[in-house]
Order: sequence, then C-alpha cells, then structure tokens
Amino acid sequence: MPSVCFYFQVHQPYRLRHYSFFDIGHNHMYEDEEANKSIMLKVADKCYLPMNDLLMRLIERHQGKFKVSFSLSGVFIEQMVQYAPRVLKSFQDLAATGCVEILAETYAHSLSFLFSPKEWMDQVRLHDDMVREHFGVTPTAFRNTELIYNNDIAQMAEDMGYQAILTEGADQVINWRSPNFAYQPGNCRRIRLLLKNYRLSDDIAFRFSNQGWEEYPLTAEKYASWLFNLNGQGETINLFMDYETFGEHQWAESGIFNFMEALPGLVLANPDFTFATPTEVAQACSPMARLDIPQYISWADAERDLSAWRGNDLQDDAMGALAALEKDVKKTGDPDLLHVWRRLTTSDHFYYMCTKFFSDGDVHKYFSPYETPYDAYIFFMNSLADLELSVRHKLESMDRQAKPLVAKKAKSDAERAADAFGPEITTREVEGATTRIGG
Repeated sequence: MPSVCFYFQVHQPYRLRHYSFFDIGHNHMYEDEEANKSIMLKVADKCYLPMNDLLMRLIERHQGKFKVSFSLSGVFIEQMVQYAPRVLKSFQDLAATGCVEILAETYAHSLSFLFSPKEWMDQVRLHDDMVREHFGVTPTAFRNTELIYNNDIAQMAEDMGYQAILTEGADQVINWRSPNFAYQPGNCRRIRLLLKNYRLSDDIAFRFSNQGWEEYPLTAEKYASWLFNLNGQGETINLFMDYETFGEHQWAESGIFNFMEALPGLVLANPDFTFATPTEVAQACSPMARLDIPQYISWADAERDLSAWRGNDLQDDAMGALAALEKDVKKTGDPDLLHVWRRLTTSDHFYYMCTKFFSDGDVHKYFSPYETPYDAYIFFMNSLADLELSVRHKLESMDRQAKPLVAKKAKSDAERAADAFGPEITTREVEGATTRIGG
C-alpha cells in the first residue's frame, strides 16, 4: 500500500538592505525591514493564508486521512511573530489537527554545517526549541537546509535522535534505484532516508503552468493516474516542494489551488493508497537498501549539488569571512551579536551571489532582491565588516574591564604577603611570597 508523503519547505530570509561602505562603523542596521515585511505580507495573502485554509478543509473533509508535513525555518517563524501573527495562528491550527508534522531543521535555514558542525547542531537545537514553543511538539524527522545531505549529516541527525531525514532523489547517487522506497544511510543504524521523487514533485512545483510542457494542462485526474501507475513499484511517493509553489510561484489563476483541492480525494478513492508524514513512513517502512552518499547533494539547480551556494569565488570568500568570525562572536557572550551573525548564515545570502547562466541563472535572478550577484556580495561583506567591528569593540571592552580586576588581585596578593612577613619586606621578597601564597 503506497503512501503519498507531502513535504513543504516554508522559508523567508531576512534580506539585507543596500548597506554601503560608508555605513560601516556608523549604522548597525543591516536588514531591509520594509522589504522583509512587505514580502511576508504579500506571500501571506497569495500563499500562506489561502493554502493553509485549503489544507484545513481537506483534513476535515477527509476525516484525518489527508496528511502533510512542513519545515518552517526559524527565521520564518520569527517573521510570522513579527509581521504576520495571523499566519502563525493558521499554521498552529494545522499542527493541532494531528495530521500535520512539523520537521526539524536549522534555525536560520543555514549553511553552517559546511564550516561548523557544532554551530549547525546548536542551530538545530535552537529550532527544536522554537517549534516546541510555538507548536507544542518536538520534531522527530529532520530536513537540512535545501535538502543538503551527505553521510556525515545523516550520522549527526541520527545521533540527535531523529527517526527520518529527507533529501533529493538525485540520479547521481541513487543510480538505478527508485526514490519510492525508504533507505538507510550507509553509516547509520536506525534513521530512515526519504528521497524526493523529483520528477513528480517538479511537475507541480515548476511545470504546472508551463504551457509549452507536453503534459499541459496538468489535471488532478491525470496526476493521480501517474501516482497509481507506481502501485507495486514502491512504498512511499515523496513529493517535496517549496510551499510558495501554491499561489506565489504558480499563481491562483493557473488553477493550482483547484488542482490541490481535488487531488487528495482522488488518491484516497483508491483503496491501495494513503497519505503519510515522514515519521510515519520511517516507522512503517523497512529500508530497501543502504545508500552511501559521501559527497554533498541538494535539491538545487540542475547539478543538485552545492554549486548554488559554493560555485564561485564571491561565495567562497563570503563564507570564509563569515566562518572566521564565529569564534570571536561567541567569545563575546553577547546574544544579540550572535543572533545577527546567525542570520548571516542563511543560505539565501549566498544563493543571491550565484553567477550561473542559462535556466538556473534565471531562477536565481527571480529570487534575488539585488540587481547583480556582485551587489549581493558587496552588501553582505559590508554588513559582515560592521559586525566584525562591533565584535572587536566588544572584546576590547571586555579586555579593559578585565585588566583592573587582574591588577586588583595582584595588589591584594602583595598586601597579603606584607601582612604575613611584615612591612620591612623587600619587593623581591613580596614577589616571591606572592608566588607562594597566591600563585
């Protein structure tokens, strides 16, 4: 009995404003609050609110047999609290049905694993805390940023107790295997690996409104027949996509909402098919085989690797500078500075710096708020330079505060020595006594 597993990525970054060289040292506001708020409210009206309302109706209509899962980035949750509490309430209502699973991920939709696994782990824990606070559940399945994955990430996710981990069913790693089974990471014993069926997922996410596509128009009946054709050829059909597919990337006028409203009923009319969440798939399905994936993969671009974020010198330089600041920003113990630094680990900042051409380049340009990748790099590096100044000033202030305490301790030790040996003691004897008494 195959299950259909819907996973929706829900994320909005904190976009940086046009932060110039002349702002460094004078203005510590890096983010474009007006743009972030307006985009959040626009997408809320076009996607989040109408789609959440539709999913709630579908759950009620099908009496809990229809199920989906969400990965809500921590920075997205923050923006819901800040700009769109109605949207947060609608996600909370969905989670309360018991038919919606909230997945674990990094707080900042972060690339931190690429330079600091310890920071990555801290961000995953921070995100779990946010999910517990706002949704009253503890995540049991994990989705890394942009489905970036390799054996090491799977091992750490297993060590943290997650039952399932999601990634792309990339041809270069699964070869002849089908993405429609649960697998086991090659170096793990318990966690289940769920692979995106990218062809069926992308039929909805990318090709739905493409009038040049040979299968256009895509109806719910046609799509359900494609799912039914897989009966006997797998145990789980993993349909992973951006939630903004509905109403934002595929406009309401395309018929995407009508498609989604009709699909669950057609699927459930077939007694061989059900809907399941990632944790339910992990619990129900034994692994078909072990998959050894030592190299990084992702769901981005044609290459399905890290080239969307690590494909040029701009991106490598920016990530290197960001990583170099980690030790000092944490040394300050300042939660505000750390919070700002963590927001700069968001993958989107590096995605905007991508210099790819052809179709992938068009996608990057569509999502970027900047004129060119070089603008994205300059604004990021200027913001990081100012943050580095703030961190340096904080450490210098801490050092100045610490010096009087050291001097006071040295004086106190000398006074104790004088009390022990009398006022006539020589300086050299005081120093020796200090070593014996205080050292």
